[in-house]
Amino acid sequence: MTRRLVVDLASPRAAWRIPPAAVQTIRAALGPGWEVLQVQAPATSDGDGGSGSPEAVAAARGAEIYLGYGVPPGVAAAGRGTLRWIHTGTAGVGASLSHVAGSDIVLTNSAAVHAEPIADWTIAALAYFARGLDRMRAFQAAEHWASTELTAVPVPFREFAELRLGVFGLGGIGGAIARRGLALGMSVAGVRRRPELGGPPGVRWVMGLDALPRLASESDCFVIAAPHTPETKGAVTRAMLERLPTDAIVVNVSRGALLDETGLLDLLDASRLRGAALDVFAVEPLPPGHRCWRHPRVLVSPHVAAVTARFWDRETGLIVENITRYLAGSPLTNKVDLEAGY
Repeated sequence: MTRRLVVDLASPRAAWRIPPAAVQTIRAALGPGWEVLQVQAPATSDGDGGSGSPEAVAAARGAEIYLGYGVPPGVAAAGRGTLRWIHTGTAGVGASLSHVAGSDIVLTNSAAVHAEPIADWTIAALAYFARGLDRMRAFQAAEHWASTELTAVPVPFREFAELRLGVFGLGGIGGAIARRGLALGMSVAGVRRRPELGGPPGVRWVMGLDALPRLASESDCFVIAAPHTPETKGAVTRAMLERLPTDAIVVNVSRGALLDETGLLDLLDASRLRGAALDVFAVEPLPPGHRCWRHPRVLVSPHVAAVTARFWDRETGLIVENITRYLAGSPLTNKVDLEAGY
């Protein structure tokens, strides 16, 4: 009997639309006895994926493997009893967990695929504020040669080597951020759910979630890279932000639900914090008129920190590796812990 793999990765966004060469590579990895059914209907790739098109739901009936963005509830229901493995092209899986709960479906994600580009973006965002690029851009827009202002005492620019980097969520993405910080001479500490796993060599300390207040108080650059789980939702409160040193920089590459946006903006308005680089927000797309849009101390990134020309090379490599493991009956890479939520 022919087995079926469904490819539901036809995002209307070019960066996330699977190229034909990747589909061919997946077909070749499966070998004979498999049907690869590619859904042509647009797939929602924002956030943790969408509800699933009628074409995707139909394709999932009788399928064994589903490759998509998140776990659409209709797909999970249609594949009940036959689906054995679902892979999502997203790093976050929060909205998908309930759709596979209580089933025998193995869920894998793409967190490792996104780690390197998100880490690059994070360092660029830190430099934007630490090195005063935001101020230079504002003076440029005003056609003002601001040599006097930008060399005033105290000089408003800071070197990476004098900054303390705190990473909330020291997993794949957070670890890649920490490695870059260490390479630039930063003092790095981190918090993660399982502190016994440690961090990259050179990290000053790694502790559990109860050490988040300490991390905030010791972070000139505070990066939120933790997965969105019931445990982390709303963890970065106004009180937590108030623990940050004066002129600290906040970066969020996780999910907007982890951060008190109103508290953050109030502290930025009071010049208590240097700036905030946000790739994710509580509501996406960011609504018209939102305070973040025109805030001089906020860098707005429309959830694109992971975008890179190398995405499909890495994503296809991960999928093919796991196909090989799946066919051999071996444990899959990037398997999501349904209880932990990532």
